Amino acid sequence: MNNMNLIPVYPEIFLLIATSAILLIDMFLPDAKRVITYLLSLLALVVCAVLTFTNYASGETVYTFSNMFVSDPLSSLLKLFSYLAIGLTLIYARQYNSDRAIVGGGHLGGEFYALALFSLLGQMVMISGNSFLSIYLGLELMSLSLYALVALRRDNVGSTEAAMKYFILGALASGFLLYGISMLYGATGSLELNDVFRAIVSGTVDRNVLVFGIVFVVAGLAFKLGAVPFHMWVPDVYHGAPTPMTLLIGGAPKLAAFAMVFRLLVEGLLPLAIDWQQMLMVLAVLSIIIGNVTAIAQTNIKRMLAYSTISHMGFMLLGMMSGVVDGNLFQAVNAYSSSLFYAITYVLTTLGTFGVILLMARSGFEADTLDDFKGLNQRSPWFAAIMLILMFSLAGIPPMVGFYAKLSVLQAVLGTGQIWLAVLAVVFSLVGAFYYLRVIKNMYFDEPADSGKITASFDVRIALSLNGLAALVIGLWPGHLMDACTSAIVTTLATFLSKVIAA
Repeated sequence: MNNMNLIPVYPEIFLLIATSAILLIDMFLPDAKRVITYLLSLLALVVCAVLTFTNYASGETVYTFSNMFVSDPLSSLLKLFSYLAIGLTLIYARQYNSDRAIVGGGHLGGEFYALALFSLLGQMVMISGNSFLSIYLGLELMSLSLYALVALRRDNVGSTEAAMKYFILGALASGFLLYGISMLYGATGSLELNDVFRAIVSGTVDRNVLVFGIVFVVAGLAFKLGAVPFHMWVPDVYHGAPTPMTLLIGGAPKLAAFAMVFRLLVEGLLPLAIDWQQMLMVLAVLSIIIGNVTAIAQTNIKRMLAYSTISHMGFMLLGMMSGVVDGNLFQAVNAYSSSLFYAITYVLTTLGTFGVILLMARSGFEADTLDDFKGLNQRSPWFAAIMLILMFSLAGIPPMVGFYAKLSVLQAVLGTGQIWLAVLAVVFSLVGAFYYLRVIKNMYFDEPADSGKITASFDVRIALSLNGLAALVIGLWPGHLMDACTSAIVTTLATFLSKVIAA
């Protein structure tokens, strides 16, 4: 059915038009008035949020563009948090202003805002993709924008090197993903996830070809998540890119990556779960072990957080590989909702952490070493307290939200009967707590190398304060967000399966 209902696509259409207009307007603005570009970008995000929330509140699932695009509660929920992530990134990046020499000694140019919004557009297409083709197009739009953002500081050798590594390895990962998709298309005869699901269930497809395709698809997904052994780009890109660009890579794209994993593996390849769950388990175990152990040796906080990201993506994959056990639907819902909750709360915590790093940057200087955090409590007790909350959350210490997120994933793992896997995850989480507590020790027990007070603009102070407090408040009352995640997973799965069965 060639359904061309445009209502579910209004947020994407508006963002495309708004971003093009913002880029055009910025061409005629002097540096002193670039705040207009910043405000227009935030306004565009607000309008998109209103349009998406309308879809979310309706609770309906709508397929359009010949079933290549789907608007359902899961996509709307992830898009809303993606807007929040990009919005906070733009606010924090404002602190990284002209005297911090981000691009050749000038202000954040309009290309920064345009590329950030185009990367968001790609993420939105990925999140709502119901076809191999639409998911891949969204992935490439997001990736190409991020490649350009990493290389935006043209005169910096570190940024150029990071961009080259990111681009080359990203192209390799895209090749893996495309080859895997081609194998699945050749076996099933369709690019649409519903048809792929039905073809696999029919039992008429060569299983060997399907498994071969899944191996390459999982490899491509693992790169986008930064999971071991496809993690080699993460520390170099996090370190070499300007900090606002690092946050653009480490924040909202993780939500889109979760959506891509869910759409491809759960909605499209669920009948082959016994195969891809084993692959995800290997990726998760390696990521948790190598990410946490390697982070201990880092003295650069951006590299430390890069390895931390690797370990957290391993935890998220633990939830994804715990879904299908002997046809237990409750176990599947519990596992996927815990993984979704983990992804959302991890992104919120990461945003605040990099927000503090951006806040501490000064003229021509990146506050990216652990020593830069020495004596932060003496320079700014409030921002030190926010960083304390965020570090506790990343370490999984109660009552922060990170503790509940880890607990929910571990409960899903225990539901599979693999107690050894839960024990391993707990042990290496304790190992990982060391490098988070080291940052707190530097802030509260060491003398500052720079005694100057840390100042922040009003919007940055408010956003960072709310961001930090959210990690505490959601940890104390996680029920509302967890209910929203569970409801989104239940509705999305039920609608998808009913559509497959009805056809």
